[in-house]
Amino acid sequence: MIYGAVVLVWLGVCAVQDVRQRLLANRLTLGAALLALIHLLWTGHTWLGATAGEGMWAFFLALLLTLPGYALGRLGAGDVKLLSALALASNADYLLGAFIGAAVVNLLWLLVMPKLWPPMSQGLKNALGHLAPGPSKKLPFAPFLLVGFALAWFWIG
Repeated sequence: MIYGAVVLVWLGVCAVQDVRQRLLANRLTLGAALLALIHLLWTGHTWLGATAGEGMWAFFLALLLTLPGYALGRLGAGDVKLLSALALASNADYLLGAFIGAAVVNLLWLLVMPKLWPPMSQGLKNALGHLAPGPSKKLPFAPFLLVGFALAWFWIG
């Protein structure tokens, strides 16, 4: 239970950084992946209690889900590393739950937000253009992944 809370806090920090800076620092993504991998190899299970085999399957599934999006320019490298780290810390159920939950929440955001609060929608588009020079103007993925993981953790756990 405590590791689930740690994952939730870590995803929260990643979400804040993704919104503010439009990137995910390697020390957050690769650092968490390294800690999760060391834990996996040392104890034989992931932070959320899955076997090593389940954790490695989730890792390869994360790559399978994210690398095409990265190749098409829909996901950034930080998103790929974030989902890979989440996979090493959890299992395929949590990973798929978080990924599907993130996609649903993202879609709801894009469909509902402009209707509920048009100034917020336009303000978000303008803010994304002014947050930092150069980074993507797409919506940050980490906040949606945070919500998706929280829903999966509540549903599965």
